[in-house]
Amino acid sequence: MAHPIGRIDHIGIAVRSIAEARKFFEGVLGASFLYAHENPEAGYKLIELDLNGFVIELLEPLGEQSFLHTFLARRGEGVHHLTLDVPDSRTKIAELKQQGVAVVDERDFGPASYECFISPRAAHGVLFQLGSGYPTLARAAEWFAKK
Repeated sequence: MAHPIGRIDHIGIAVRSIAEARKFFEGVLGASFLYAHENPEAGYKLIELDLNGFVIELLEPLGEQSFLHTFLARRGEGVHHLTLDVPDSRTKIAELKQQGVAVVDERDFGPASYECFISPRAAHGVLFQLGSGYPTLARAAEWFAKK
């Protein structure tokens, strides 16, 4: 029997407007703002919200070429990905690939930070982001230092 490879770090939710979505997540659910970030090169902006220890990431398209436009057109607003905090992510990702798991978009951010995505085709329709450290994990200390 396989052991859990990590624990939930955050859930990413694609929205058309972060400003509009905040009304629900903060005003109705009571989530608290953690921080905001823009990545024009990758085509998104995000905010992280804390919902009693559970982190929600709201993702809004940034720029006309954003991958989120396609996602929103096909699926509408909703869950985009689930991120798992995977200790020793390099080793675990290598093991997954050896097992034949469809791993895409591997990124090496530094000695303590490595990530990939498991294709939704291999994971019953769910896009999993696996990784460790900053910038993958929502609670990485570096995010809070940027405030």
